[in-house]
Amino acid sequence: MLGNTFGRLFRVTTSGESYGDALLTIVDGVPAGVELTDAMIQEELDKRRPGQSKLDSPRMETDQVKIVSGMLEGRTTGAPVGMIVYNVDRHDIHVQQYRDVKELIRPGHAEYPFFVKYGEFSDWCGAGRASGRETVGRVAGGAVAKQLLAREGIEVMGHVTESHGIKGRPLTFEEIKANYRKNDLNCCDLEKADEMIADILKVGEAGDTCGGVIEVVAHGVPAGLGEPVFDKLKGTIGGGLMGIGAVTGVEIGAGFHAARVRGSEWNDQPYLDEKQKVRFRTNYAGGLLGGISNGEDIVVRLCCKPTPTLSVPQSSIDMDAMKEKQLEAITRRDVTICPRIYPVAEAMVRIAIMDALLMAKGLEQLTLIDEKYKALSKTARERGEL
Repeated sequence: MLGNTFGRLFRVTTSGESYGDALLTIVDGVPAGVELTDAMIQEELDKRRPGQSKLDSPRMETDQVKIVSGMLEGRTTGAPVGMIVYNVDRHDIHVQQYRDVKELIRPGHAEYPFFVKYGEFSDWCGAGRASGRETVGRVAGGAVAKQLLAREGIEVMGHVTESHGIKGRPLTFEEIKANYRKNDLNCCDLEKADEMIADILKVGEAGDTCGGVIEVVAHGVPAGLGEPVFDKLKGTIGGGLMGIGAVTGVEIGAGFHAARVRGSEWNDQPYLDEKQKVRFRTNYAGGLLGGISNGEDIVVRLCCKPTPTLSVPQSSIDMDAMKEKQLEAITRRDVTICPRIYPVAEAMVRIAIMDALLMAKGLEQLTLIDEKYKALSKTARERGEL
């Protein structure tokens, strides 16, 4: 199996399956001397941990992380940072539930492509590497990036903006920060949150599931991150988010609204603020121009599909007998993935930005351009604002 590493200079490699012994994460490109603790990583993992509300899967994983390499006396050494999380809630009854349907194609899951690629050796237990459990490693890697970005004054926050067609209102970064994680869904439009939650519970009572939309905002990102052509920051972010199993679409800034307006309505027009800093009067582009950060908030939204495991009958195929068959899943599931996927989205955006920051700063040291232009890409720490 290929494709288990994300990033060019800041590289996160993950390993582990839904019902395997443990989930592993290795992070390359972490500078020496950074303070890092298990508790810092745990704070992020706790956001996506199952079993915290009626909206989540009842699977009771503790997701306790242990940093096992790349550290000495509380500081990074420059060596790869390794982390491990053991799976603890994987009892025989749950394994048997998957064994009973292991020959069947579960609609909405990855079984059929896995049958094609891996045949009889495909991991059928809890979807294996295709399970959402895999995202533990992403969140752990993103938690390392979070500590590095915080030193530069960069914050990344995600929240639910839509659930099963119920939409919240647009919010500023300050409103998102003020209302972050104030309800089980992490919908920062507090007035709409109760309506969304009541609807989700109703869907769950019917044995069904629903999806929604997550918005992620990166605040304090300096201009100039991302490389033209194949390493555009928008491409790296988009690729990281589309690599999350439940994500079916990504929109940057005002996204598809661009198809419905004129250029005179769409263009973000620049001006000089009181500090003679280049700013933009609007942010339809979502903080990215030419695929490179422009200093405004990076805003990205991702569509999250309904959880594919249902308690209602669905048509299937028995791949051993090659016969059509009815499937009635009884395994554990989330009614909606939204309240647990936003920390995964935050993690992927953080990793992408950290990777771009390392590339930009490395190139900047060897590029002979006027200091006034170099100053535009300085982080808040470099400008002395932290």
